[in-house]
Amino acid sequence: MPTIAPSILSADFGRLADEARAAAAAGADWLHVDVMDGQFVPPITIGPAVVHALRRATTLPLDVHLMIQHPERHVSEFVRAGAAGITIHVEAETDVAATLAAIRAAGARPGLALNPPTPLDHVRPYLKTIDLLLVMSVNPGWGGQAFVEGSLEKLSAARRLRAEAGAGFAIEVDGGIKPHNAALAAAAGADVLVAGSAVFESRDYAEAIRALRGAAR
Repeated sequence: MPTIAPSILSADFGRLADEARAAAAAGADWLHVDVMDGQFVPPITIGPAVVHALRRATTLPLDVHLMIQHPERHVSEFVRAGAAGITIHVEAETDVAATLAAIRAAGARPGLALNPPTPLDHVRPYLKTIDLLLVMSVNPGWGGQAFVEGSLEKLSAARRLRAEAGAGFAIEVDGGIKPHNAALAAAAGADVLVAGSAVFESRDYAEAIRALRGAAR
């Protein structure tokens, strides 16, 4: 059964603590926190202060996704704020290996993300040093986008790559996840489903999470 990680990008930011508590009560496993800097992607979202506020509001693990150009400058701040895991992008302007090592040394789970156009081979050098591989199934920056065609094939390839490498990282998928494709994503190899609008734009968060989890069994 996959881990369900609602993305707060689609939550009501005016009621963020309540939204976090509601997601937890509805059966979420993690909260996915999208951090954008206006450089790696055009939008600007949140920083460590919001992660700290979320940490006070819920005991759910905070899965922090850094869509920022220089993640190495901010790792320690996000870990101190309460991030359980920090995922950086292989496309970022950073020493990927050193930044992943810094995340682990700071006490968080290191993850590596790649955008839809990026070949999976780009993450091959880091497979033994990550706890999570995030396959983006939309082009990053905005919530509510449609699932990119070809993402299922990339998830399947990631699962094969994990087996070939003898690695133990979880595979996460983020973007356009709805009940109608949750089962396909899980069957293709996803262990963690990130869903924003499917949860936070629904009338019943618990029912939305049950639908995602039930579809993916």
